Amino acid sequence: MRYDLSKGTLTRLGDWMAAEQPNSRLWDGVLEMTKAAQEKGTDSLVWAMELSAILNSAGASVPSVEVAGLLVSHICWSNNIPVAWKYLEKALSIRLVPPMFVLALLSTRVIPYRWKQPGAYRLYIELVRRYAFSLPSLINGPDYQRTMTSISDILQFSQVYGFESSEPGFLIVEFLFSIVWKLLDSSLDDEGLLELTPEKKSRWSIHCQDMDIDYMDGTNGKRMEHKAAMSKTNTMLALEVIGEFLQDKITSRILYLARRNMPTQWNIFRQSIRVLASNSSSLRSSKNISPEAILNLTSDTRQVLSRDCKTSSLKHFHAATAISPLPSSAHWRGTLHSALWLPIDLYLEDAMDGSQVRATSSAETLAGLVKSLQALNQTSWQDSFLGLWTAVLRLVQREGNSCEGPVPRLDTCLCMLLSITTLAVVNLVEEEESTINTETQRSLTGQRKSIESVGKRRENLVSSLKCLGDFEGLLTPPPPVCALANQAYAKAVLHATKSVSIGHLDNLSLNDLPLNCSGTLWHLIIEACIARNLLDTSAYLWPGYVKKDLVNHPSRNISGQIPSWSSLMSGSPLNAQMVKVLVSTPANSLAELERIYEIAISGSDDEKISAATVFCGASLSRGWNIQEHTVFLIIRLLAPEIPKNFAGSESHLIGYAPFLNVLLVGISSVDCIQIFSLHGLVPQLAAALMPICEVFGSCALSMSWSMNTGEEISSHAVFSNAFTLLLKLWRFYRPPLDSGVGDVTPVAFRLSPEYLLLIHNLQLALNENPMRNPNNTAELSKQPYPSSRGPILMDSFPNLKRWHMKNQECIVSTLSGLVPGDPVHQIVESLLSMMFRKIKREPSATLPNSGNSSSSASASGTDDSSVCLKLPAWDILEAVPFVLDAALTACAHGQVSPRELTTGLKDLADFLPASLATIVSYFSAEVTRGLWKPASMNGTDWPSPAANLFMVEQHIKKIVAATGVNVPGLPIGGNSPVTLPLPLAAFVSLTITFKLDRAVDRRYLNLVGHALSNLGISCPWPCMPILAALWSQKAKRWSDYLVFSASQTVFYHSNDAVVQLLRVCFSTVLGLNSSSVASNGGAGALLGHGFGSHHACGLSAVAPGILYLRVHRAIRDIVYVTEKIVSLLMQTVKDITSSELPSEKLEKLGKTKYAMKYGHVSLAAAMSQVKLAASLGASLIWLSGGMSSVQSLIKEILPSWFISVHEPDPSSKEPRGVLPMLGGYALAYFTVFSAMFAWGVDSISLASKHRRKFLGEHLEFLASAIDGKISLGCCKATWRAYVTGYLSLMVRCAPGWMREVDVEVVKRVSKGLKQWNEEELAIALLGISGIGAMGTAAEMIIVAGF
Repeated sequence: MRYDLSKGTLTRLGDWMAAEQPNSRLWDGVLEMTKAAQEKGTDSLVWAMELSAILNSAGASVPSVEVAGLLVSHICWSNNIPVAWKYLEKALSIRLVPPMFVLALLSTRVIPYRWKQPGAYRLYIELVRRYAFSLPSLINGPDYQRTMTSISDILQFSQVYGFESSEPGFLIVEFLFSIVWKLLDSSLDDEGLLELTPEKKSRWSIHCQDMDIDYMDGTNGKRMEHKAAMSKTNTMLALEVIGEFLQDKITSRILYLARRNMPTQWNIFRQSIRVLASNSSSLRSSKNISPEAILNLTSDTRQVLSRDCKTSSLKHFHAATAISPLPSSAHWRGTLHSALWLPIDLYLEDAMDGSQVRATSSAETLAGLVKSLQALNQTSWQDSFLGLWTAVLRLVQREGNSCEGPVPRLDTCLCMLLSITTLAVVNLVEEEESTINTETQRSLTGQRKSIESVGKRRENLVSSLKCLGDFEGLLTPPPPVCALANQAYAKAVLHATKSVSIGHLDNLSLNDLPLNCSGTLWHLIIEACIARNLLDTSAYLWPGYVKKDLVNHPSRNISGQIPSWSSLMSGSPLNAQMVKVLVSTPANSLAELERIYEIAISGSDDEKISAATVFCGASLSRGWNIQEHTVFLIIRLLAPEIPKNFAGSESHLIGYAPFLNVLLVGISSVDCIQIFSLHGLVPQLAAALMPICEVFGSCALSMSWSMNTGEEISSHAVFSNAFTLLLKLWRFYRPPLDSGVGDVTPVAFRLSPEYLLLIHNLQLALNENPMRNPNNTAELSKQPYPSSRGPILMDSFPNLKRWHMKNQECIVSTLSGLVPGDPVHQIVESLLSMMFRKIKREPSATLPNSGNSSSSASASGTDDSSVCLKLPAWDILEAVPFVLDAALTACAHGQVSPRELTTGLKDLADFLPASLATIVSYFSAEVTRGLWKPASMNGTDWPSPAANLFMVEQHIKKIVAATGVNVPGLPIGGNSPVTLPLPLAAFVSLTITFKLDRAVDRRYLNLVGHALSNLGISCPWPCMPILAALWSQKAKRWSDYLVFSASQTVFYHSNDAVVQLLRVCFSTVLGLNSSSVASNGGAGALLGHGFGSHHACGLSAVAPGILYLRVHRAIRDIVYVTEKIVSLLMQTVKDITSSELPSEKLEKLGKTKYAMKYGHVSLAAAMSQVKLAASLGASLIWLSGGMSSVQSLIKEILPSWFISVHEPDPSSKEPRGVLPMLGGYALAYFTVFSAMFAWGVDSISLASKHRRKFLGEHLEFLASAIDGKISLGCCKATWRAYVTGYLSLMVRCAPGWMREVDVEVVKRVSKGLKQWNEEELAIALLGISGIGAMGTAAEMIIVAGF
C-alpha cells in the first residue's frame, strides 16, 4: 500500500510502511471494511467495535500507528467527508490509534491545504484542542517509545531542530513546540505577515505543493466567501489554541524547556510572536487572547518552572530570605540591608593591604562579585549599584581615620572609589548592552533603539546615583581632595549657569570657583561616571546636586592665562612652568595623555624626561577618570621600541637610561604600585621591568648619565631602581615551597616571576581576541600592546633567572661553593674592604673575610679591590650572600662591633641598593634556620627598645582586647634580657639607619619594610613587639601602625587565637556580642571606623574584621582555617537559634508574613542571620585562600563533614527541628556563596573554567549519598536541608551552572528529590540542566501534573 503524502515530509514513513508488507492483507482488509461502513453509513461506534475485533483477531497491538496512517491517508483527500472524520475521532477516543501520532500526520496533510480545505483545518484544530493536552496517556501507553520515534520520523525533527535524539521525552518537547510553531506560521501566513519574520518563510511545510486533487469548483462566489470566512475564523482559533498551549500548566512548562534549551529556535519563534502581536488583526479581534498576553506568555522574564518547593520548610527558606524592595534610603541605613554587601566591604578592605599585589584586575573581580551578590540576594540592579557605592564610600571613611605608615593610603583608596569601582560599573553596564546590541543586530525586524533606552542596568545605575546623594554621612571628602571635590561642584554650577564655555570647565583653578562652593564625594563620583559615558551632563540638573542660590550667584572671572592641559593641546611648549602645572593637575582625557605620550616618544631628550615626569604626577595618582590609560601608557614607555636607525651592539634601552630612571622613581611609591595592582597590570609591569633589569644589571659601573637637574646616575642606580621595583611585585624572600600544610597553596605566596610572566602571556593572548579581554586593554589607546612582539619567557633573561635561582638556594640552604681566587671570591673581598674601610684597629687586627682565604685585607684598603666594584651589578649580587655571611660571622665572633656591622651594611646598600634584596633574603633565611646566638638589645651593643616596650605592650593589649585573646607578657625591667636573633638584630639595625625624610631611603624602605614585618611576626614572641618598639623611637608618627603590626604576632603563633578571632568576627557581624558597643552588627561593627591614637578617645580595640584581614596572609595552614570556619559557622547557627531577641523585635517579626515561631525563635530573623553568617564565612575563606581553598572546601572538607558523625549537645536548649534545618541551610548558602566568589555567577571570568570539574564532583557526591552509596554521619534533617537548599539556590541564583554537570548525575539527584516529595525542585533542576535533561524534565512534568 502506498501513502499519498506531501513531498519532503513523509519519506521515511514510506520506508517504514514498506517493512510492514507481511501485514498488508490486514491493512487492506481494514481499509475495505472502512469504505464499506462509510458507504452504508455505519455508526462510528459500530465501526470502531468491528475494527477492534479485526485487530484483536490479527494480534495487532493498539493503539496502532499503522491504522492511524491508514485512516489519515484515507481522509486526505479522497474521503474528506464527515463520516470519515467521525471514524477517525472515534478511533482516537477509544485509543485504537495514538492521538499524538494522528496529530502529527494531520499537521503534515491538513495545514498545507487549510485554505482549500478550511473544514478539515477546523477539525484539526479541534482535535489538537481535545487530544494534544492528554500527555499522561501518551507516556503511559504501551508503545510510547515507538510512537514518539514515528512522530519524529514524520515531522523530521532532526532536520528541523538539528538535534539527534531518540529519547521519547525529548521528542515530546519537540512535538509540542512544532504544533505551536506550525499554528503560528500558518496564522502569520494567513494574514500575509510571514515575510515580516526573520526567516521570511516557514521552516514547516504549510503550503500545498501538488495540485493532483480535484477540488470543488472555485467559481461559486458564495462558497468562496464561506471558505474565506471560515479561514479567518480558523486563524483566530489557531491563535487561541497557541494561547492555550502557553497557558496550560503542563504544556507551558514543557514549552519553557524548549525556550531554555533551544535558544536559537525559540528566538526565531519569539520574533515571529512579536510580528504577530504587532500586526495581527485576528489577534486583536480575539476575545480570549490579546497581543499583550501572548507577548507576556513568551517573555524571557516569565518564570514557568517553580523555583520553590512543596515542603513547608523550603517555602519558608525562600520566603524568609527574599529581599523586599527598598522604598527609601532610610532602609539602607539599617544594618540588615548593608549586611547584604558585606563581602564587598571585606574585599575592598583586603585589597587595600599593601603587603600583597594582585595579578588580575580588581575592577573585573569587583564586577563579578557584584553580579554574584545580585543573584544571591535577588535584589534589583538599583539596589546592587547602591550597595556597591556605599561599600566603597565606607572604605574611604575608614581610610580617613586610619593610622599612618608605609602602606597604601588615600591615593589607593580614591583609586578604588573613583576608578576601579567606576570601571566595574562600566563592565556591568556594557556587558548587558553588548548582549542587547547583539540581539538587536540579529533581529531583522525590530527597529534599532538607543543603548540608553534598552539598557536596564544603566537606568538602574542612574537611579542609584540619584539616591546616593542622601548618604551625606558617607560623602564627606578627605581634606586632601576637598579642592578637587569643590572643582567638580563648581563645574556643575558653571555648566548650569552657562557662564563659561565647555572647553574651560576642566581647567578651573581655585580662584575661579564660585563663592561658598562645597563639593562632596558624590560630585566626584558623578564626574567619574560622566567621564566614562555612564551619564551625561544632565546629571548637573538633578534635584539637590547644586544649591539653587549658587546657580544664580555670579562666578569669578575665569583666568585664561594660566598654563594648563588645554594650553598644551593648543600647542604651548612643555617648558618648566608647564611641567609644574601638569604634574600637579591630572589630565582630563585620553587625548591629553596621548599628547604627552607622543612627546615622550618623539620629543627631545629634555622633553622626554619632562613628559615622563608628568606621567608620574597627578595623572597617575589622582587622574581617576583616565587612570587605567595612564598606568598602561607608563608601561609602554618602560618598554620603548627599537629605533629604526639603531645599529649599536648594545641594547637600545641604554640610550633611554635617564628617561627610564625618571619613570622608575616616579612609580615606586607604595600607592603607585598598589594602583598598578588594582588595575591588574602588575604582570605587564613586571614584563616591562625585566628587560631593564637584565640590560642595566649587565652594565659596568663606569657607565653613567647626566640628568637635566645636574644629577649623575649610574647603571647601578638605574638597575637598582628597576630591580627593587620588580621585587616589590612578589615575596622574593619566601622559600619556593612555603605552601603551608595540605595541598592548597596560600594565594599570598603564589606570585613569582614565572607566574607573573604566565599571566602576562595569557593577557596578551586575550588582548588579541577583542571579544575576551578582562582588562579592556584593546580599548585603552590607539598605541600597540606593550609586549606585542609575542609571549615573554623567563629564559629571555638569563641573569635574572640565575639570580632568582641563587636567591632561592640561599633561602633554603646554607651557603657553599665559594672557591678562593675565583671572580666571586675577589668581589667578596672587595665588598668587605669597602664596608669596613673606616674601621680603625690595632695593626695586628684583621677585617672580616670570606672564611676561605688565607690572607686578609689591610685596614687601609690600599689594594686594587675597587676594580672589582666596577663590575656589572649581576656579578656583585652573586657575591653579596657570601659578604653578608662573612660580616655576620665576624660580628658573632667579635671581629666587628654591632655598630660597625650596621654601618657596613648601610654602606653596601648605598653602594648598590639592589643588594637590599639579597640582604632581606639572607637575613630572613638565617633567622629561620636558628643557628645564630641571640643579640642582647641593651643599648650598648645593639639599640635598646626599653623606652617604648611598655607602651607597645599596653597598646597591643588594647588592640586585641575585643577578641578575648591573651597577650603574652614582655620582658620589661628585672633581670630578663631583651634579645633578638643576631640576623634579625642586624636587619632591624640596618633599617633604622634609613631616613624617612629622604625620598631615596623611603623608596628602598618600602622594599625591606614588609619583609622585616613579616620576619618579625614569624619569629618567637616577643621579637615583633621589640621591633615595633625600636622603630617607634625612630618614627613616632608610625607608632600606631607598628604596634598594630606587632599585634598580629599573637595570632601567628597560636591557632587557638586565630579561631578565637574568627569566632569574634562571627558574633560581631551578627550583633551577638553583647559586650560590644556595636551590638547591632553588620559591616560597621566588623570593620570599625578607623584606628589610631589620633581619635578623640585615643587608641582603642581594632575591629575584629580588620585584624583578621591583616593577619590571614601570615597563616600558613589555610586548610585548618577553612575547617574551623565550617565548625564556627555551625556553632554560630546554634548561637542564633538560642539568642534572646528583644521583645519589641519579636513582636514586630511575629507580624511579618512568613515569620514562624519555634519557641522564642523567629524563623525569618534566624534565616537572615544564618545567611549573613554564611556570607561572612565564605568571604573569609575566599579572601584567605582564594579559589584553591574554595575548591578544597567543596571537594574535600564539606563531604568529610557530612560523612563524619556529629553528636548532638544534650544540654542544648534550641527548639527541636530548627537547629538541624538551619544548619543545613547555612551550609547551603555557605557553599553557594563560596563557589560564586571563586568562580563567578557566569562564565566570563577565567576562574569559571575550573567550575565544571568541582561542581560535577560535588553533585556526584550528592547523588551517591542520596542513592545510599555513601553513608552519612550528620543529622538527616541537616542533610536534607542542605541538599534542597543548595539545589534551590542553584536554580534561583545560578541556573547556568547545571549545564556544566553530567546530565546522568543530575537525573540521579532529581530522582532522589522526587522520592523526597520535592517534585517541583526536581523538575526545576532538570529544566536548567541543558538539553540532555530536557526529556526527563518533560516526563516528570507530565507525571507530576504541573
